[in-house]
Amino acid sequence: MRLILLFFSSLRLTVGCLILSLGLVFIGTLAQVKIGLYLAQEIYFQSLFLYWSPTGGDFKIPVYPGGYLLGAVLLVNLITAHAVRFKFSRKKLGIFVIHAGLILLFVGQFATETLSTESFMAIGEGGSKNYSENARKSELVVIDITEPTHDNVVAIPESLLGRRSEVTHSVLPFTLKIQSYNINSQPSADDGKLNFSTTPLATKMNDRNIPSTRVEVMTKSGSKGVFDISNWLTEENLAADIRRVLGEKVPASAFLPASFQVDGHTYQLAMRPVRYYKPYTVELIAFAHDRYAGTDTAKNFSSQVRLIHPQTGEDREVKIFMNNPLRYQGETYYQGGFFPGDDGTILQVVRNPSWLTPYLSCILVSAGLLIQFLSHLIAFLKKQRTATA
Repeated sequence: MRLILLFFSSLRLTVGCLILSLGLVFIGTLAQVKIGLYLAQEIYFQSLFLYWSPTGGDFKIPVYPGGYLLGAVLLVNLITAHAVRFKFSRKKLGIFVIHAGLILLFVGQFATETLSTESFMAIGEGGSKNYSENARKSELVVIDITEPTHDNVVAIPESLLGRRSEVTHSVLPFTLKIQSYNINSQPSADDGKLNFSTTPLATKMNDRNIPSTRVEVMTKSGSKGVFDISNWLTEENLAADIRRVLGEKVPASAFLPASFQVDGHTYQLAMRPVRYYKPYTVELIAFAHDRYAGTDTAKNFSSQVRLIHPQTGEDREVKIFMNNPLRYQGETYYQGGFFPGDDGTILQVVRNPSWLTPYLSCILVSAGLLIQFLSHLIAFLKKQRTATA
């Protein structure tokens, strides 16, 4: 046990982790050029290991520690170093406070990575929504539209589609056989049929990957059909791009939901951004896009919204504009964008339960530095006074 404590409290371990962290930042930064910022963050910094797979191989070998592993080891190293080497005293109070701030920073950053979500809520003027959507994550949904009063939805994470396997669910009387999956796709028209082909990953900050998949519905009695589905068909702005670019080459039937019947139930398939449903509704009353006189330069964006929460009885109007977000039930709504033609708003929705930890960490580190500085200053002044006496 003592050997384990000595290993994790070692200064060599600290230096080694810091060197590996520098290497990780270097290769992760280079990778952003090829795979983009968000995917690079996920692969290099939001992981335990970096993996290598031989060409054509179906297995992965860990070759380098990821951000989560290095951060966890450094945190354990800091805590065990205090337990083994440091003894609490008044002279070292500042050091303990500084290290407490660093520990809080580690823990808070991990909590932010795992608990926070960023999404958007796009609302046209006069419209309303009770959910926000993730701009970087999509899901395959199976919607049972049999009941006239409500829909039953089964959401399948995008990560399962990449395995190209069969997907089952306890409430579904059929199996989904994933024949192909494209992280990023581009539509094209061939003989009046809409197709989706693989395209390179989006790497620019304002670009996004638009996935597509080919799914076969298998029942005990046989196949119910093969369907090509994509966000290109379900998101209004993307569907409008297809109509504008491909025009008459794509028939109107291509935009109808992929539907089929099994055991007297009617189902639809769709790819769409991951949704986060709210117990309240946000209605857009009006959107304003103010410009400086005589120019097209934006001066201000603002959204006049109505917040309706049946459970609490709330029904009030709120104005959201630049640097003046709406904070409600643990979420913050920022004015993030707008529709072409200024007839709608795009609100950025952020949920971060640990948003205070960086501020508290900075306060602790600053307080620790101040305590340490003052303690040395006071000791120095006492020596000076004694020497001159």
